[in-house]
Amino acid sequence: MEEIAEQDIEIDLPVVILLNCVRSSDGIIHQKARSYELRQKFKRKMRKSIILKKSLSDREQADFDMKKEELGRRFGDRCKQFHGFNILQSNFSQAYIRNACATLEHIKRTNKPLKMQLAAFLCLLNAYVPGSYLLESQCLDFLRHEDEDDLSLEDQMQPFSHLIVTFQQGERSEKKVCMAHNMIAQCCTELLGDAGVTRSDTTRHFLNSFCKSYVPPCLLGFVKDMLTKREIKIIEDPTGVINEKKEKFSRLIQDITKTEDDDKKKGKSQSLSVLKVASKKFDDNPLFPQTLARLYYIEIEDYNEAEIWAKKAKQRAPWSSYVADTLGQVHKIHLKNLKLSAKPREILQLAQKGIEAFEDEERLAENEHMKGKQGDGNKKVLRALNTRGLFGYLEVCTLLYDHLIRHDELWKQVLTKTVSLGSVLKSLGDEKLFRFKELINSLRDLVEKRSEFFDTFLTYSYSVVKKEDPNYMSRKTIECYKKYVGDAEPNDQLQKAFHKLKQKLAVTSPGVLSCLERCTRSDTKDIAVWWREICQHKHSATHALLNYVLANIMLINMKEPPSSSDYQSSFREKMPLAPEMQPEFHMLALLLCWPTDGEDKLTFDLPHLIQNILYSYEQEYKSLFQSRYLRPIFFIGLGQGLNRFVHRRNLEILWTQDALEDPKTNWRNDDVFRNPTVKDKLLRVKGVVRNYRLYATFGGTEIKLDVNQKDSLWNSGHVFFYVGFTISGPVAYNVHRRSEEPSERLLKAFDNEMDSSPWTKLKPEVQIMDKVHTYSLQSESGKYECSESALRWVCKETVSFRYQFSSWERFMRKPVCMDYIPAGPLMDIKVTDGKLEEVCLPHWICTGENAAMSDIFRVLHVDSSGGYLEQVSEMTSSHVKLNKPEFSLRGAMILKKLGLYLKVFADVLIYMQITSGLTLHVYLVPHDPLIQQEVEKKEKSDGFRKIRKTSPVDPVQLESYFYLSTDWDTAQICPEKQQFMLEWSDTNFFEVVIGNGKSDFGNLKLKLEVERRGGKEKDTVWTCTIGTAFHGSPFNGSDGQ
Repeated sequence: MEEIAEQDIEIDLPVVILLNCVRSSDGIIHQKARSYELRQKFKRKMRKSIILKKSLSDREQADFDMKKEELGRRFGDRCKQFHGFNILQSNFSQAYIRNACATLEHIKRTNKPLKMQLAAFLCLLNAYVPGSYLLESQCLDFLRHEDEDDLSLEDQMQPFSHLIVTFQQGERSEKKVCMAHNMIAQCCTELLGDAGVTRSDTTRHFLNSFCKSYVPPCLLGFVKDMLTKREIKIIEDPTGVINEKKEKFSRLIQDITKTEDDDKKKGKSQSLSVLKVASKKFDDNPLFPQTLARLYYIEIEDYNEAEIWAKKAKQRAPWSSYVADTLGQVHKIHLKNLKLSAKPREILQLAQKGIEAFEDEERLAENEHMKGKQGDGNKKVLRALNTRGLFGYLEVCTLLYDHLIRHDELWKQVLTKTVSLGSVLKSLGDEKLFRFKELINSLRDLVEKRSEFFDTFLTYSYSVVKKEDPNYMSRKTIECYKKYVGDAEPNDQLQKAFHKLKQKLAVTSPGVLSCLERCTRSDTKDIAVWWREICQHKHSATHALLNYVLANIMLINMKEPPSSSDYQSSFREKMPLAPEMQPEFHMLALLLCWPTDGEDKLTFDLPHLIQNILYSYEQEYKSLFQSRYLRPIFFIGLGQGLNRFVHRRNLEILWTQDALEDPKTNWRNDDVFRNPTVKDKLLRVKGVVRNYRLYATFGGTEIKLDVNQKDSLWNSGHVFFYVGFTISGPVAYNVHRRSEEPSERLLKAFDNEMDSSPWTKLKPEVQIMDKVHTYSLQSESGKYECSESALRWVCKETVSFRYQFSSWERFMRKPVCMDYIPAGPLMDIKVTDGKLEEVCLPHWICTGENAAMSDIFRVLHVDSSGGYLEQVSEMTSSHVKLNKPEFSLRGAMILKKLGLYLKVFADVLIYMQITSGLTLHVYLVPHDPLIQQEVEKKEKSDGFRKIRKTSPVDPVQLESYFYLSTDWDTAQICPEKQQFMLEWSDTNFFEVVIGNGKSDFGNLKLKLEVERRGGKEKDTVWTCTIGTAFHGSPFNGSDGQ
């Protein structure tokens, strides 16, 4: 809870704490630790991670040393072979590990017995796939050739048995065999390699021995991980930016390539050999030929072999776009590495193969994305779109452009369709190039189409699977787009304007909305002018007006005056919009119609406009953005007109304090709204959370909105938030309780404490029947407070009522109360005459001056139909108010909230008995009269009498540990400490015993201390001095402090 409070995490119960543990190699652990340290320097309020390292703290070391002594006494020398424990106890000592593996130091490469071979297999498997294993039956089958069938596996594996562990998970499962520890497996593998038993030989032998006919699925998974799984590595660029990147190959393949590279090519050939054996053994699995293709084109640069293996992989999984991607990558890298002497025909041939491969991948990706129905057949499940084919197409087109332009500048005019290919064939010097006419003619249009797709894709969304989309994706897309758009302008004025917009990447709405991220002020002014020219053309489309208005909003966000003032009214004339129009139209309509600062009433039908944009989004973009996070585009700010629309880029600049930094803000976590400068730019909107839904409130109208962080809907109540607009509609960001910034209503509630009209105190009439106290009161019109319970009430006429205190115990297990704890006494109130206008129930929670706590107070109401919690009308530092209440069992409760440390006003009760010596019972209890009555009843029945002392002036921390001490050295105090809880137990007290009855106990001092968080220091919360007059007279003393 301290960690949650320190990190400023606001989470209400119930809560699930997920431990996300990732098993990594030593290198990855060090990289992650370094990455985390750097991120802490550059990121504000970063949530803490704990990197588990291979080192013990001093306390852990002491605990392990103690445990080692215990194991030595119990097991003697056997504990020397408890390798897992011993590695930890030795603080991961490499010397210990090396000594444990000593039996493998002098192994010969040839004529290895089967048990040695099996040990090598297990070492290899566990070294590269932590958590892997072989079945005991597989191991015994392998060893049967040794004619030792009657021996157990442990006996047959001597002298390596102590390095191996056999275990069973469940009675019905087979026994499994693995190395005693991953570090032992790694060390043994290195020792075997030094002895000439290479990783490649061991891998091939293992595949031939254990992967014959039937291979258990678990073993196939281990082999796939060992040969194809690529780990993540951390890369820090010169500017300190941290990126994560996959290794090119699995650790085993990389180690074979490096450690067996005696004559430069041997290591690579051994890696190829291993993968070919795996590909042959698992002849229907695409991963092994796919990895072979990657090894050929990345490391060996044999593109023909790479193409062969990529096609084999594709044949094994003809439906997979991710497998198909490898063939496109082969051709792309081949094209990239073509020699400068390559002829245009060769360049075009290779580019055509790459383009066809990526187009095929696009087709497969689309099929995967929209793949049929799953589950019960009624719900369609959309998969995230694989965009590698689309991006690969653009990369090939960029390479093709650069290669051809290097040969002849005339190609620039051909590829931008300024001139036709047929008209310049002679100048290009190769008439056979005409067979590429269809390909060349299609390039510009298809490049524009794919580039506009990525502009939409990246402007409106980003990946939730990865932390960010690769930064280079947008940059390379723009680079390719500009090459094929070209510089030559058409003669037609309308087309000229469109061409200029294409050059500035602003020919679409997403392009216009990205102006702040990639255009200068001058460029944006031009963009607005060009869209205005298009709007004024007699054949202009409706979207021209949309983009014209958006361009002016961009100008305003750049602190530039708009190009015209007639845009807003022109767009309003187009309303109401048809639902099937593009989402951008509906987003702009919502922006223009959203209430301004100070407007409490709606002048437009916002629910209908929101419904329209949702419908349009579902038709246009929903499947495209499946599994992606929708980025906010605008926020509602202060001011009027278009001046109040704040583009996200302006907030990102305020947050990062760097206008040149790439926009990498993580909008998903709302961290940007921690910045006061950001908050000052935005309009705070009122709303209410009810039934896990959020509604913006405008006067008496409620508008349902989507929410950025769903966990902000856990608690009902009044809230503030900021409104942002994604391409799917309005979204509430940074939702927080409205009372977190005290409103006038709540501050007034605190002011009531100082009301000039005081409460008149009345003493109740008390009747005791069957040990139950009943309190009766009668009053005229006025404001009153009961002197016994501090209950307050307001009446306009004569009223009579009575009440009793009741126990919380029987209600705390009810579901309605499970997330709450008592905050005051539970009272059963019955009005016998007249009517109460309001009642203020007492509570014992210290609220300080934090009016925000009002939203976590509730009042339990129990009647014949059961119990429920109701919100309080107002809260003061000592009471919760109910207007025109209906009476039954009532009591104040407060939400249990992680990170919220409650302080409670409490009483100290002291009871004394003198027999052979002095015995004191000291209680720390809340201001609950029923609990105190129970204590009184118990102590009197045991022969103790009460000593009246004042209670602590300051509130005490709930659930903290308290210590009682005296100034008498001979006093015995039990227990040493007590935890302060609201639930009362007849054993929950301190007992002080001073055994000599003839002693003078004059001026006996008691001190109550509370343990600080962390448990190292204590604070005094209460003291008192008890006088002495034991000999039959009352026990006198001075007041406590």
